[in-house]
Amino acid sequence: MVGMSLMMGGNVRVGLEDNMRVRRRENADSNAVLVDKAVAMAALFDREPATPAEARERLGLKGADQVAF
Repeated sequence: MVGMSLMMGGNVRVGLEDNMRVRRRENADSNAVLVDKAVAMAALFDREPATPAEARERLGLKGADQVAF
């Protein structure tokens, strides 16, 4: 689905809460492994990942400095 979304100009969300596998028979050890794979796939389609600030802006999210955690 990541490849199809990238090919069609869409967005990608990755993380262990969405997918536990990095390959068909290999579980991902961390979110970082899934992010690295998504970034590599994006490069195949001449796409660049958004920065955290760009993603927050596109999704209308507050920055860490604006939440009371």
